[in-house]
Amino acid sequence: MKAVGYRVAGPLSADDSLVDLELPATQPGPHDLRVAIKAVSVNPADVQMRAKMSPPEGKVRILGFDAAGVVDAVGSDVTLFKPGDEVFYAGAMDRPGTNSELHLVDERVVGRKPRALSFGEAAALPLTSIAAWELLFERLAIPYGVKTQSGVLLIINGAGGVGSILTQLARRLTGLTVVATASRPETEAWCRSMGAHHVINHHHPLGRGLNEIGIQEVRYVAGLTDTDRHLPAIAKAIAPHGRLALIDDPHVLDIVSLKRKSVSVHWELMFTPTLYQTPDMIMQHHLLNEVGALADAGLLRTTLTEEAGPINAFNLKRVHAKIESGGSIGKTVLSGF
Repeated sequence: MKAVGYRVAGPLSADDSLVDLELPATQPGPHDLRVAIKAVSVNPADVQMRAKMSPPEGKVRILGFDAAGVVDAVGSDVTLFKPGDEVFYAGAMDRPGTNSELHLVDERVVGRKPRALSFGEAAALPLTSIAAWELLFERLAIPYGVKTQSGVLLIINGAGGVGSILTQLARRLTGLTVVATASRPETEAWCRSMGAHHVINHHHPLGRGLNEIGIQEVRYVAGLTDTDRHLPAIAKAIAPHGRLALIDDPHVLDIVSLKRKSVSVHWELMFTPTLYQTPDMIMQHHLLNEVGALADAGLLRTTLTEEAGPINAFNLKRVHAKIESGGSIGKTVLSGF
């Protein structure tokens, strides 16, 4: 089968940073689906792994998390899917990735592809949808579907993949006032199109931006990027007993400034269930099915903004470069081999 991977982590400029490969197809384990990949999208996690995480010596690492495709074969204990089913999912950090013609994934983290979306449109959704859903409804503990819930949610980096889905979920499924941050006219427009009530510039002091729109404090904060840099402003803006949830990787995060307000801090990593085989792993299956139902009902839209051609090393390098530049909006998808 065709695949794209690397043998040594390093800069994208290296000739072998990503290479086209021909690998043998593998057989599904007891809980596995083998999926014929139709489309994938690229996440910052792909870029970070390629730059920093070398596979064991002599081995190759296949990148890719988000995917949409058709079940090709199933393991002996599979009960949720059958060959021919159309699916979408975000995979796992500790298994080979989706940048391959055939991919193995545990059925418990797979959802049924939304009927209303193409494979490419569906491939843009899984990782960011799971992260946004878990952050909003589990880490921040916002009641699902309760439109009477009051308060302000500040989303730092609303135009990114997670921010785009988080904005939609919060606007459509809660009663919160959604304030997103962006720094360019095109990203501000994108945030508004996702449903943000207000957009402020995260290159300016957050407190000033909130004051300009008449908001004195926020109950909830989603730290999606540069949380350590924004923490002093977050500490000032967040309400007593507020909640901060973050997905980024600051080298140091000194949260003592949040103690006086009894602010709770929560980490969100959507790969935790697969990394630790937690008993509630199957919740991601149910979550993705709910996301698919929302998409089919027209309540959640894909965040696909660019189609970058077929899945190969050349095209993946171009997409990695765009993500590294910080200029991407929404998600970029590659389809077919």
